Amino acid sequence: MQMTGVEPVEVQVDLEGAVQRLSKAVQFPTISNQDRSDFDEQAFKDYHQFIVDSYPLVHKTLKREVVGDPRPFSLLYTWEGKDPSLPPAIFMAHQDVVPIAEDSRDQWLVEPFSGAIKDGYIWGRGVLDDKNQIHAILEAAEMKLKEGFQPSRTIMFVFGHDEEVGGPEGAKVAADIIEQRGYDKIAFVLDESAPLTPGIFPGIRDNTALIGIAQKGYVSLELAIHAVGGHSSMPPEESNIVALAKAVTKVEEAQFPFKIHDAVRYQVRFMGPELPEAQQPMYQAVAYGNNDTMTELEQAFIEAMATNPVTRAMLRTTTAVTMFNAGVKDNVLPPAATAVVNFRPMPGDTPEVIIAHVKNVINDERITVRDISASTPATNVADPHGKGYQLLEKTIRQTWGNDLIVSPFFVIGGTDSKHFQSRPFAQDVYTITGIQLESTTEFEGFHGVNERILVEEYGRSIGFFYTLMDNLEAL
Repeated sequence: MQMTGVEPVEVQVDLEGAVQRLSKAVQFPTISNQDRSDFDEQAFKDYHQFIVDSYPLVHKTLKREVVGDPRPFSLLYTWEGKDPSLPPAIFMAHQDVVPIAEDSRDQWLVEPFSGAIKDGYIWGRGVLDDKNQIHAILEAAEMKLKEGFQPSRTIMFVFGHDEEVGGPEGAKVAADIIEQRGYDKIAFVLDESAPLTPGIFPGIRDNTALIGIAQKGYVSLELAIHAVGGHSSMPPEESNIVALAKAVTKVEEAQFPFKIHDAVRYQVRFMGPELPEAQQPMYQAVAYGNNDTMTELEQAFIEAMATNPVTRAMLRTTTAVTMFNAGVKDNVLPPAATAVVNFRPMPGDTPEVIIAHVKNVINDERITVRDISASTPATNVADPHGKGYQLLEKTIRQTWGNDLIVSPFFVIGGTDSKHFQSRPFAQDVYTITGIQLESTTEFEGFHGVNERILVEEYGRSIGFFYTLMDNLEAL
């Protein structure tokens, strides 16, 4: 299933200047806090001005819009193509970053928002997730414009400002705007996901580029109880905290069933031949199985995948209790208690299905259930045998060579592109972070400490997007 014989493409990049620009970009603390009232507007405004100043040809040629509701801080660029009849392409990335946990600051080897260039790396919060992708796209576009390039099809850039909290203010609004402008079809969408990483998939040591072809949904439910509080010296038979704890326990114990769906089958078609030979019959059964039946070999596959938290999450709607709040004093019975349970739905498990499941499992009228998230269902599945996927694999191999495995995969998290991929007009959405990591150790920088990327690899990332813009001409 692997493309072979792709000739490498060398792209000359102003690496020193590009690195300095990315370093500066990291210094703007464009944080998305869970509490949306805690929002640093000035950090985003300053970052926007820096982008305008850094890429003069982009801002002379492309139409730039600042969009979002209720806060307009997402960026939508439109690069008009020579042929308006061609469906457009969209490149995505996000401006916002996750906060720095205070108890982790002493584990950072550099100041998190310093943008330090040290030991051959660019360091800092957002350098991997996801400002590297914003700036690689803009660097490539600036280079192409300097050469007088105009794409045949219109290309749009969507840089959201609230991806880390689901994208309801930014990317969703951008998707609404683009859809309302009458585009019947979006030909190709590329957003962030997993970087190229050796050993990223269990059982395969080789360097691997995983191209996301579908994403799980997102639902967060608040479970709450509001009843009589009182003095701790006169407790009731069951306190509000205990009642809620029982409800949460019931939800956690009532896990959704495992199932195999098309995105996983596609992934196994591509990755199965690279896995141990003794297990080939099992992988073949999964790769070409039927979603309406379950064979013994497919059941064996589920049992094997269930031993790993990453692969287990690919096979069912996950349930995670993430927040629990109650009480203000040690001798006061709180009149209310709340908990939040986060679900990442599989195809078919809509928000409505999940809410009904939770209410049925709890079976307690005292507990209210409320959707508090920008809930989205699991997305459509992009075609891994289509021209868009093949174009992307070719570009990956032109940039990083043929000595790697390229495979579709089912994204267990979620990106801003889900707001496009869940709609009929944008079926072919692919996700990959176009940069090479040395090992899974660097992957831990996502939302963790010591986030960093190699300077040399950032240059290749710019070359990747430069080459991709050329290759889109043949789509």
